[in-house]
Amino acid sequence: MAQVSLVKNISNYRVSSVLNRDVTSLGKQNLFDPNPETCWNSEQGSPQHILVEFAPCVRIHSVCVQFQGGFAGKDTRLVDVDRKEEICALFPDDNNKVQVLELPKNEQGVARRRIKLQFATSTDFYGRIVVYSLDFKGSVADDAELPAKNTNDTASNAVITIV
Repeated sequence: MAQVSLVKNISNYRVSSVLNRDVTSLGKQNLFDPNPETCWNSEQGSPQHILVEFAPCVRIHSVCVQFQGGFAGKDTRLVDVDRKEEICALFPDDNNKVQVLELPKNEQGVARRRIKLQFATSTDFYGRIVVYSLDFKGSVADDAELPAKNTNDTASNAVITIV
């Protein structure tokens, strides 16, 4: 099956922080816009994260990300928030190029609704992350493929920290 951009399937997304709380210039909306001049810039400190919700659920084959060199994520993990488990570690380079980070083959066919890019550390001394573009490539899945929701789960929006 052909891999397509899944950005149009994003129903909601959040970030851990925005530099100086300047959400107009440096906010999360810049992650998925087509303008190469705009970016999301996190506040200093680790960890940082980007939480993305899809509707309908999707099968992610790769993550395409463009950092600002010197402000790239290190110790990066992709987490399935609904299953509360790590999908895989990702190893982006510290440069300005768009990088395509493929998921392991056994994870590419799994339907997912909410994922989190967790940056445990940064190449920046102060822990800041700067992302100019973010995309997910894959295919749309059937919502019936998702695991059943646990009705006793009161912490469905809990932040997951991978140590």
